[in-house]
Amino acid sequence: MHQKQWRFFKLFIAMILSAAMIVACGQKEEPTQAEEKVELPPIKIAVVGAHSGDLASYGIPTVRAAELVAEHRNALCGINGRKIELVVEDDACKPEIATSSATKVTGEGVNVVLGHICSGATKAALGIYKDSHIVTMSPSATNPGLTQSGDYPNFFRTIASDDAQARLEVEFALGTLNLSKIAVLHDKGDYGKGLAEFAKSFIEADNRGEVVLYEGVTPGAVDYSAVVNKIKQSEAQAVIFGGYHPEASKIVSQMRKKAMDTIFISDDGVKDDTFIKVAGEYAEGVYASGPMDTSKNSIAIEAVEAHKAKYGEDPGAFYLNAYAAALALINAMEKSCSTQYDDIVNALRSEWVATPLGIIKFDKKGDAIGVGFAMYQVQNGAYVEIK
Repeated sequence: MHQKQWRFFKLFIAMILSAAMIVACGQKEEPTQAEEKVELPPIKIAVVGAHSGDLASYGIPTVRAAELVAEHRNALCGINGRKIELVVEDDACKPEIATSSATKVTGEGVNVVLGHICSGATKAALGIYKDSHIVTMSPSATNPGLTQSGDYPNFFRTIASDDAQARLEVEFALGTLNLSKIAVLHDKGDYGKGLAEFAKSFIEADNRGEVVLYEGVTPGAVDYSAVVNKIKQSEAQAVIFGGYHPEASKIVSQMRKKAMDTIFISDDGVKDDTFIKVAGEYAEGVYASGPMDTSKNSIAIEAVEAHKAKYGEDPGAFYLNAYAAALALINAMEKSCSTQYDDIVNALRSEWVATPLGIIKFDKKGDAIGVGFAMYQVQNGAYVEIK
């Protein structure tokens, strides 16, 4: 080929290649309609519990746990590409409000529920979720019947039940402290009375001890001097109380002001820093059962640090149980690739998930496998685990 013709030929080929590249780049920058990203609807998680009132210190940590888990997951890919949207509702731990809260979040089309916090409120709301085929998981509702009755197959929890908690308290009183005369009190609620009944039955079945007083108190009362006098007259060496910190702090304070050194043992409804703040110096020496210490768990360490970074303080009661519940619910929807009730239930029972409480899944009744309680005591203004 002549040299002039050869140069023309090369210039022609270069023009064709350049045009092809321009077309290719243009196609890359302007995707076809079929390639346009479709925004999937969010997965709605309701977070329901006591967010106001005396027991808000139990519910707020659950809201914060859900917020942190959702933010983290949404920064990645959500749940299989769907963002997580939280629907937060306050039930003040009151059964009559809990039913309204459950009806409201159900009407908003939530896919699952994280909550409620108190056993009474949880029980009141569960039927509504059951009828709507909504899986519900509580970080703190410990009444045994919620799972063991079989009435609520839609219910799961990341905390052990009260019968295990009551048995631990009784064994601690009779076996570890070598006490024999026990007064058993409760606040007449589903949680407190249920736990007290278990404690009473365990003591009565054990020849090492006896129940010298069994009494219910009215929640919210200002003066508990009548029951305090009964405790004194019974010559009880210890009180086992089933209920929450507002009543426990008043009873303990009135006992100590009467110079009574009767040992006070209670439950995870009292193992809360709010109890120590309210009872003040009178909280010193009080025993309470609570979720097992998993503070060395790497996920727990990350969860606590995330809470401090965002909210500027340590998390409160049931925070790690709530964080674990959020992870378990998300894992179930992710592993099953579904938000359908049956798929979520099956995944919760079959898929292990790493949480701040350890690697867990759930038994057929809805209780988390591998979680339990430990005993704590207030020492120098803080709860310390009894080894």
